[in-house]
Amino acid sequence: MKNSFSQFLFLVALQISAVFSVLSCSKDHDSGNEGGLRLSFKEDMYKVSISIDDIELPDTNDFILDIRNSGGKSIYSGYYGDSPETLSVPAGNYTVSVKSGEFSRPQFSRPQFGDEQCVVVPAEGVVNVKLECRQINSGIRLRISPDFLTVFPDGVLFLSSDDGRLMYGYSEKRIAYFKPGNVSVILNDGNTERTLLTRSLESQEILTLGISVSDDIPDPDENGISISVDTTRIWRDEDYVIGNGDTDKGDAADNALSVGQARERVGESDVWVYGYIVGGDLTKTSVSFTPPFSSETNIAVATRSSVDSRESCMSVFLPSGDVRDRLNLVDHPENIGKRVYLKGDIVGSYFGLVGIKNVTDCVLK
Repeated sequence: MKNSFSQFLFLVALQISAVFSVLSCSKDHDSGNEGGLRLSFKEDMYKVSISIDDIELPDTNDFILDIRNSGGKSIYSGYYGDSPETLSVPAGNYTVSVKSGEFSRPQFSRPQFGDEQCVVVPAEGVVNVKLECRQINSGIRLRISPDFLTVFPDGVLFLSSDDGRLMYGYSEKRIAYFKPGNVSVILNDGNTERTLLTRSLESQEILTLGISVSDDIPDPDENGISISVDTTRIWRDEDYVIGNGDTDKGDAADNALSVGQARERVGESDVWVYGYIVGGDLTKTSVSFTPPFSSETNIAVATRSSVDSRESCMSVFLPSGDVRDRLNLVDHPENIGKRVYLKGDIVGSYFGLVGIKNVTDCVLK
């Protein structure tokens, strides 16, 4: 009897051992299938100005980031600036999308920028995803001739799509933005409302419509009115968006180098660099990323506010005076995460990192 019970316990122990062995192998197998996603915006796309509307591209840290696996499950959803530098994920296919903001209905002067990419993350590998800032909605503006105003002094023009419509006054100069698709020009002359034309707009497209009344307009039969339309397509592509290149980059705060660009410009003096204050208390081997701080003489800046690795930082020496008074983290720990523009000299090494010294001016936002 005692031997039978001992054999029973032995068999149970073997089964439990086998289960733990399987679980252990499964766990090791899963960890071996982990990979990484490392996201960044192209360096020359951090600061972009659109001359058509004189609209500055929003701060990329405020872009909405969404990462989904092949099953459509959201792996990360939130602000780009709050996301980790490298996101650990199971190996597989992922869709990475960013957008400057939500856009659900037609609006004036509201271009939407973003990007979407499909990537494959290998086991035990890291994929570097370079995001771009393309216009992902479309726009339209009207050029209304004086003869149209003469014939329809009380007329009202509307731009309409399935998502809504906007009244387009005769003196309106702004661009009206819509989701890609059909947009109609509608005339309300007080008695009737008619569709003058419908155009299909594509992503990144700005369409200018010149509206006039033909010289041989039938009279008095108003049903015979004809509208001549002159179309000119203006495409916003990368070359147009980026602007004049980097020849004068760094000559002013509004044309500052990013941290990534500054690393390639060691030795230059009196240049503007912008980044995010992420830490302080630098040594040759470490950076402190959380308060309290003890040193008033240095800070660390990076391309995004969520950076928490020393290798991704530039070191900054704060000279005594106004610059130190405004930026030091001992007195102002609330500066962590804020965007800063610095004018100074780029040096090859300060605390073992490419750094900025002789700072003569700063702008904190």
